[in-house]
Amino acid sequence: MIKSMTGFGRFEAVTPEHKISVEIKAVNHRYLDLNIKMPKKFSYFETGIRSLLKNDIQRGKVDIFISHEDYTEERLSLKYNNTLASEYMDYFVKMQRQFGIENDIKVSTLAQMPEVLSMEHAPENEEQIWKLLSEAVDEALKRFVESRGQEGERLKADMLGKLDYMEELVDFIEERSPQVIWEYRTKLEDKVKELLENSTIDESRILTEVTIYADKICVDEEMVRLRAHIDATRKELKAGGSVGRKLDFIAQEMNREANTILSKSGDLEIADRAILLKTEIEKVREQIQNIE
Repeated sequence: MIKSMTGFGRFEAVTPEHKISVEIKAVNHRYLDLNIKMPKKFSYFETGIRSLLKNDIQRGKVDIFISHEDYTEERLSLKYNNTLASEYMDYFVKMQRQFGIENDIKVSTLAQMPEVLSMEHAPENEEQIWKLLSEAVDEALKRFVESRGQEGERLKADMLGKLDYMEELVDFIEERSPQVIWEYRTKLEDKVKELLENSTIDESRILTEVTIYADKICVDEEMVRLRAHIDATRKELKAGGSVGRKLDFIAQEMNREANTILSKSGDLEIADRAILLKTEIEKVREQIQNIE
């Protein structure tokens, strides 16, 4: 499957304790650029998240937004520090003996001493959080890849149509080229006859001039290579996969051949088709920039 570098995917994983939302969106980029924005407490999971994403994304500027709602934040637990309470009591006894005063410490008083009793959040289960987070990332990634695939298929259909039109232009140039040589010979003979009037035309000289001209405007090699590039592009599109870089290279080669054909052209009709070829190749190159 051909995949576009533009895509979007979103998913929410919800439990009675947590809600994790993951949103993935991407635009064109020469290489893979992953940018993850998430709560600080999820930083521990960044390496795992990147590993999940790299399995299905090879190119593109990809932004991942992760949000978290913790429904357990109001659930606090009371912690009793037995060791610290014992130390407090030991010092109260020492103070009683040292100063000869009554030890009137009650439980309520001891409980108010710093850190004897404290409120704290229940510790989070990292394994449970990662399971929920990885599920959300995986589902958002599936939808993201699906959207890329749908856009990629549209690009593929459009490019295949352009390749068919390019082949029609190549067919015309190949058919037209021999006619251009014949027309040149006819014009050359007419001109020579006009200049020499009743004198005999030197056929060998005419043939030599026509041969030189034919060699000058010959684009047979360029046409063969251009056809090969068109076939290679079509083949890669149908094969699918991450072929964007390869297709971009092939498109550059096609443009080079079209430039050569245009520069050699001595015929207006062939020049017009060569310009159309360059236009279509440029359109294909623009589409290739969207392919992963």
